This record gives sequence, structure tokens and C-alpha cells, in this order.
Amino acid sequence: MERKKVTIPNILKLYEAGERITMLTAYDYPSAAIADQAGIDIILVGDSLGMVINGYKNTLPVTVEEIIYHTKAVARGTSYSLIVADMPFLSYQAGMHDALYNAGRLIKEGGAEAVKIEGGRNITDTIKSIVRVDIPVMGHIGLTPQSIHRMGGYKVQGKDEKSHNALIEDARALEDAGTFAIVLEGLPEQLAKEITSKLHVPTIGIGAGREVNGQVLVFHDLLGLGGNIQPTFVKQYAHLKETAVSAIEQYIKEVKAGVFPGPEHTYK
Repeated sequence: MERKKVTIPNILKLYEAGERITMLTAYDYPSAAIADQAGIDIILVGDSLGMVINGYKNTLPVTVEEIIYHTKAVARGTSYSLIVADMPFLSYQAGMHDALYNAGRLIKEGGAEAVKIEGGRNITDTIKSIVRVDIPVMGHIGLTPQSIHRMGGYKVQGKDEKSHNALIEDARALEDAGTFAIVLEGLPEQLAKEITSKLHVPTIGIGAGREVNGQVLVFHDLLGLGGNIQPTFVKQYAHLKETAVSAIEQYIKEVKAGVFPGPEHTYK
């Protein structure tokens, strides 16, 4: 039986029914096809591709063109999951025209069905403008990777009273601006729970504990394809990097020994 495509209203219905929402990053056709076949609700084409795919030190060098390129590949591999594309650094901060134009490109050229924007009260006017032209927006507060220089690195946010209260206000502002969901990253569990309880849109956590409405992980982290150092919040459900290295080592041995290709791999 063919599954119906996930849409924004479907995500909101899951939230209203109290069902947890699943989200996973994907950056290319095969990873998107795997996540889609597994039944992930939302695929995020994250600017984390800068580090995971391109080997950058952080997300800041990622361009709109890179996000579009990867989103197009993901869209070709997806028939079920909702596709959300990240708006990378400087694609929306420089002015309203840039923000609308770049959000539109991610939909029109990339094939995304929504965009994700980092920031709180400082970015609500931009979100309102994008939502006004019928482009769905997912918010993102807490540890926002595009703000690592201000934050002094990848640090848990909201640990003192001032920042705790500020993040609650940011979340409320994002909801009022029209976001359909909000990513909470790198927050103490109690703060994430408090934010979630005050909103009427779903929260999706990454390093934000258990008391949220959904979870997101990076594809490569989940499958054990990343580096040796993993954040505390990551659970590896497989160890595919070890499997891949072992398989390639075996291939090298067989080629050097003249075992591969065998008769069964040869055209007659």
C-alpha cells in the first residue's frame, strides 16, 4: 500500500494526537531514499552538510547554492517524508529581500517544502515575511551553530536565569511569527520541557532531552558513519563506518591476490 506524502498539516496532526515526530538529516539521493523508505516524518537538508559532507570546520561557509544542490538530490530520493531545507548563514540576515528570495529559491529550485531559520526575537520580522508568501518556516533556537562565535563554541544554552527566560521569550516569538515547528538544540531538559509546555506548535529536540514533541539526528551520526568523537546526545544505531572499512580492506586483499574478479564476475 502506497503511503501518502507527509505535509505540514500531517505534522500538526501528529502533534495534536500526541505522537512523537521523527526528523533526520539527509544530504544526497541514497541517504534520502533510505530515510524515506524507513518512514521518517521529516528530512532536513541541514547546513550541517558543511561539516558532515564537505569537511568544513563549521556551518558558516555553506552557501545557498550548496543547499539547493543537495536539496535537489534529496527531493529526487524522497516520495514520503516532508523536506525541510536550512537557510545558511547570510542567506537571510542581510535584509528582507535576500531572505524572501533565498527562501523562494530553496522551494522553487531545490524542491524543499519548508525552510528552517536560526534565531529568536531578532529574526521574527523575517519569518513573518517569508510565511506571508506561503513558505512554511521551522524555527531553531538554543545552540544555533551559525552563532558559534558569539556563543564561544558549541555550548549548552539557557543554563542561567537570564538566558533561560530569553529562550522562552524567543520560542513564544517564533510561534507568534508563524513557525509550524521549532528545533530546540543544546538545552537543559527542564528548559526544553518548559518551552514545549508553553507552545502550541511542536518542538523537535536535538540535545534537548526527552520532554519535547520530536527528535532529530544527523544521518551519519545515527548510522555510525561520522568521526570518532560523538556528542553526548547522539545514539549510534549502527556502526557502518567499521563495516565499510572492513569491506574495502577485503576488496583490496582480493584484488591484490587475484581473487577478484572471479569467473562469476566476468562476461563471456
